[in-house]
Amino acid sequence: MIELVKAKLSDIPQMQSLVAKEVKEGTILNRSEDEVATNIRSYVLAKEGERIVGYTALHIHSKRLAEIRSLIVDEAYRGQHVGQQMVEYTLDEAKLLGVEEDVLVLTYLPVFFEKLGFREINKEVIPEHKIWADCIKCIHFPVCNEVALIYKLSEWENDA
Repeated sequence: MIELVKAKLSDIPQMQSLVAKEVKEGTILNRSEDEVATNIRSYVLAKEGERIVGYTALHIHSKRLAEIRSLIVDEAYRGQHVGQQMVEYTLDEAKLLGVEEDVLVLTYLPVFFEKLGFREINKEVIPEHKIWADCIKCIHFPVCNEVALIYKLSEWENDA
């Protein structure tokens, strides 16, 4: 049984191991152990027993904008709605924290997020501080093929 739990500092080595292949391929941005530790409260893990089978993070940019980052699911668990559960968890968390408007995601898998109610947007509307804080560290910068999508929390609230 898969359980969603908040990450602990002791989870970092297993988290780094799970994402290593995607970091090498450039589909997920590399985050150092120190960076993960600094943001540990942002992460939610999907665990089966003691094994981390997926994780993601909810990063708050402002009271109006949050971002889902670093979504990863172990290959053996893909297609079992683990990613969907984690995204829904982060959307609930964004609302509980008081994010007023949008949740952003940059992804190579837009169809996955579109099925969850995200809509594609033009990357030019993404706040500039996001580009300089994260995107500049990417091996693909400045030629980026990721798709930007937004989830409108006000619409989510009306659907709930």
